[in-house]
Amino acid sequence: MRRNVRSMKESSIERKCCNYAQRQGWMTIKISSPGRRGFPDRLMLRQGCYIWVEFKAPGGRLSALQRTRIAELRRAGAEVHVVDNMDKFVEALG
Repeated sequence: MRRNVRSMKESSIERKCCNYAQRQGWMTIKISSPGRRGFPDRLMLRQGCYIWVEFKAPGGRLSALQRTRIAELRRAGAEVHVVDNMDKFVEALG
């Protein structure tokens, strides 16, 4: 039985995407500490390239702090993606 995509949890999407990224040669670093509030969930690195990824459950929304942090990162030249499904993630990895 196929699970309804809308019922997928953020953690399930993140796990599936990170497993895929690691198979493609990406290093995935979890960003989670009180001093890192609002930062995207993962920093992904491969061959001198890096991207930030914020995972959301399908239909999930960014908090005000997350929107602020993402804007700061983008102003600093970082590539940041908000991902709520595998297709968006594969596209983000390029």
